[in-house]
Amino acid sequence: MKKTPLLHAELSQLVASLGHGDLVVIADAGLPVPPGTRCIDLALTRGVPSFMQVLDTLLAEMQVERVALANEASSHSPEFVADMHGRLEGVPLERLPHADLKQRSAAARAIVRSGEFTPYANLLLYAGVVF
Repeated sequence: MKKTPLLHAELSQLVASLGHGDLVVIADAGLPVPPGTRCIDLALTRGVPSFMQVLDTLLAEMQVERVALANEASSHSPEFVADMHGRLEGVPLERLPHADLKQRSAAARAIVRSGEFTPYANLLLYAGVVF
């Protein structure tokens, strides 16, 4: 049995297969998944699992080089943004319009859907390298 925090087989396989610059999206329960884009749907019910639970687990397994967040998150969900910043200290952050975030998500290796109901709780994570 694995000793690291990530037990979900499909999500673990995704992280193991990432290359430098590959994109993974952590999404709230409402972000649309573009046709043809892989969706790893973890949502069970409102708030389960939370966005931060998914982020913390991925950060334990994945080297993240940079992230992108919708501009709208700061005004609609400031507590979410502050909490996210605390977890991503030192990781370069790009801000972009929510419409652009949705367009970019089509290029993701996968969208990981959480049960999060916080508005604009979506994050693009770009894989880094460990060497």
